[in-house]
Amino acid sequence: MPRLPWVIKYRPKRVDDVVNQNEAKAVTLKWIKSWVAGNPIKKAALFNGPPGCGKTSLVEALANEFGYELVEMNASDYRRATDIERIAKVAATQRGLTGRGKLILLDEVDGLSRLADEGAIQAILDLIKITKNPVVMTANNAWEQKLKPIRDASLIVNFRRLTKTDVKRVLRRICELEGILCEEDAINFIAERAEGDLRSAINDLEAVAEGFGKVTLKVCKAVLRYRDRVYAPYEVVRKIFISKYAWQARQAASQTDLSPDELMQWINENLPLQITDPEDLWRAYEKLSRADVFFGRIVRSGSWDLLPYAIELMTAGVALSIINDPRARYKWIRYQFPQKILLMSRTKEMRQLRERIAENIGRRILASKRKVKNDVLPYVKIIFDRNLEYAARLAAGLNLDEHMIKYLSPQNAAVISKMAAEIWEETAKEALKKHTESARKAEEDIKPPEKRHETEISSNTAEKKTRKRRKKKEVKGKGLDAFFKK
Repeated sequence: MPRLPWVIKYRPKRVDDVVNQNEAKAVTLKWIKSWVAGNPIKKAALFNGPPGCGKTSLVEALANEFGYELVEMNASDYRRATDIERIAKVAATQRGLTGRGKLILLDEVDGLSRLADEGAIQAILDLIKITKNPVVMTANNAWEQKLKPIRDASLIVNFRRLTKTDVKRVLRRICELEGILCEEDAINFIAERAEGDLRSAINDLEAVAEGFGKVTLKVCKAVLRYRDRVYAPYEVVRKIFISKYAWQARQAASQTDLSPDELMQWINENLPLQITDPEDLWRAYEKLSRADVFFGRIVRSGSWDLLPYAIELMTAGVALSIINDPRARYKWIRYQFPQKILLMSRTKEMRQLRERIAENIGRRILASKRKVKNDVLPYVKIIFDRNLEYAARLAAGLNLDEHMIKYLSPQNAAVISKMAAEIWEETAKEALKKHTESARKAEEDIKPPEKRHETEISSNTAEKKTRKRRKKKEVKGKGLDAFFKK
């Protein structure tokens, strides 16, 4: 019989066995019980937290404790929408062979690409709509922009990174159950190195124990190496604020997927929550404002060699500004998502419309989009508000669609769109008429010379016949005198 890895062998069997995460367990139990009662709070739950904090373990404990059949798919299994329709959607609408309900687990949904796996995200949303069984998704960072539709459709359950004490307690219990000699200093070293990732700590303990038969500090230092970790935004901000040395703050800034500008927005949003002393707060904002100056110069001139100075100011500069009230750096607060980023996300469509309008006008007047947005668009909006006839002609001439017209004048959009459509129709008729005349003239111009000569002769002959007929009528009308003259 193959030997089970320790991370599987000692995985929690019940919800109470999951280490720490009391708040997350309480929210999850309330949610799953609403499913059992037949009136779910939400059809899906999104578990958000760092690696190794117990997200997947809690799902498996739920399935075991409440008698669900677990259907698990990880990120590599549902890259395509067809995979979700083939596996997860079938499981979501059916019960198991034994009549038990099913619990669908989609692991690491933040591993999906916004562009390459766009169909998969939509398929997950369709799955949530039709499911008759609870759906759980896990993510290391559920606040990525690409996951916004999934967040809106799910109950978000936040998990904290495990403390060093939590990890050490689990490692000691495993050593006792396995009968392995393990030094306390070695357990302390492994737990510190894991940085809250219980899964990696158990794997490290197993690797040393299986390879050497006992776990000592000397062996651990010789064998184990520190891992490069990526932290959630709120964890990075906390690590920056609690940093006592400049190198600690700089290191924290390198352990995130956030861009430097996004990280600065996170720090700016939560700075007044963490620091309360007025003088400390002034110093921190002074460093942050200087960092913003460097970012502005980088954008204007492309001088990326200034980036290290900006990062140094917004991380080490902010952390070392806490002097008068050093206890403030350790104060626990619930960090807020930057409101500027949320606002930019909400106004993204409007900003795209403005860019398209500026591009259309810029091509006609030979001006840059920036020039149009600053100097032209304000006057165009006034025209669209006060002179509907002229606005309709502008809309037709600039080829503006209904969305662009609505951006320029929400209250007059319907009237201007209708008038612009009429102008377009008239213009199209005139253009068709001119095209028809041009085509007829072109057809006459390309006739061979002999054809044109024959046409001229025939026209001359017809003209002579017409004159002769007219002359006969005149003669006939003058009586006998005319007859004798002839």
